[in-house]
Amino acid sequence: MTIRVCLWSGPRNISTAMMRSWENRPDCEVWDEPFYGPYLLQTGLDHPGRDHILQTVPLDAVAIASQCAGDAPNGSPIFFQKHMAQHMLPGFRHEWLGVCRHIFLIRNPAEVAASFAATTGSATADDLGSAIQHDLYNLTCRISGYSWPVIEGIDVLRDPEGMLRKVCAAIDVPFDDAMLSWPAGKRDSDGPWADWWYSRVEASTGFEPPRASPHDFPGTLKSVVETCRPHYEALRSVKLT
Repeated sequence: MTIRVCLWSGPRNISTAMMRSWENRPDCEVWDEPFYGPYLLQTGLDHPGRDHILQTVPLDAVAIASQCAGDAPNGSPIFFQKHMAQHMLPGFRHEWLGVCRHIFLIRNPAEVAASFAATTGSATADDLGSAIQHDLYNLTCRISGYSWPVIEGIDVLRDPEGMLRKVCAAIDVPFDDAMLSWPAGKRDSDGPWADWWYSRVEASTGFEPPRASPHDFPGTLKSVVETCRPHYEALRSVKLT
C-alpha cells in the first residue's frame, strides 16, 4: 500500500527543506510542486523561468491529480508531494485528496509577503495562498473526518526532531532519523524552477536555526497581509506545538 503524504504550504517557507527531509528517508520518493505548470499556464503569471518551466513540466491538471493519487514513481512505500496551496486553482479536481494524508505548513504572512516581494518585485494575497490553504485544510478534514496536522515553519526550525516526530505520529508514519539531515546539493527531483528559488536549500545539510527575516516590510503590502492574516490565525490556532 502506498502512503501518499501531501504537504500544503505557501511560498517562502521551509517547504523545500521539508521535501529534502522526507526524500532522505530510504522508503520515500518525492514530487516537487506538481501543479506549478498548470498554475502558470492558467494564470499567465510571469514567474522567474516561466517559459522553461512550461516547456519542462506536465500541464494537464487532471492527469497530475491522477498521478498524485497513484503509486510513487519507483514503487516506494511513501509518496511525498510538496504542494503550494495557491497552485490549486478553482476548477481543479479535489476528489484525489481523499486518498492522501495531509500536512499544512504555515508562516506569518507579513514575513511571507516581504520575502516574496523581495524576490519577484510584488506580492498579492493570491500569491501567498493563505485563503486557499485554509480552504484546503477544511476540505481535507471534512473529506477524511480527521484533523490533519498544522505546523509552523519556525517551530520546526527550533526543534526539528521534536516537531517531525509529532507530525509523523499525527499522520501515522514512523519517524526516521534520516529526516534530520541530508547531503548538500541539487536533486534530480527538484523542479526546473530550482535555479531561481533553491540556492539556500541546496547549500543546506539540515534544518537551520531560525533567524530574523532580512527583508524590509513595505507599507504597500499591509492590505495583502490583512487579507491573509485571518486564514493564517485560524490555522495557527490548531497547530502542533
